[in-house]
Amino acid sequence: MDPTDAELALAEVRARRSQVIDANIIPDWFWSAIGVLIVLFVAAVESRRPWLIAIGSCAYAIGLTTTLLLVIRRSRVQVRPALIGVSGFATIFGFTIVLVAIGVGLGLGLQAAGVRRPATIAVIPVAIGLAAGGPLLMRHLRRVMRSRPLAGDR
Repeated sequence: MDPTDAELALAEVRARRSQVIDANIIPDWFWSAIGVLIVLFVAAVESRRPWLIAIGSCAYAIGLTTTLLLVIRRSRVQVRPALIGVSGFATIFGFTIVLVAIGVGLGLGLQAAGVRRPATIAVIPVAIGLAAGGPLLMRHLRRVMRSRPLAGDR
């Protein structure tokens, strides 16, 4: 194969891969929606009122299902896990652990201090972290996926 033709073919493969990556990135609004749903759910549970817990649980389930279906229906193709790689999975895991640590640590600290509604207050920074950090996470994952070798893990 002529080197020029090979270079053009590789450029085409890279362009198609970028299209797949861009077609499947979680939209920025998703993270804010999940954050709001989590805060409302935790507040309902922490109210300790059975009727409010029931309404909050149903609203959370319906809201989460609707949000996920909107994202899934928008997605045209599935990104293979090999494209994210160990680095991408480590980033997702780290993002998750940081948010969980913030929520649990703050919640326990607030509870120990005798603050009313410690879980609800503690989940607010987590929701803000999702809304602000989720889009940053997705931008980072796009860079990771685009930097992966075209041959996968070889």
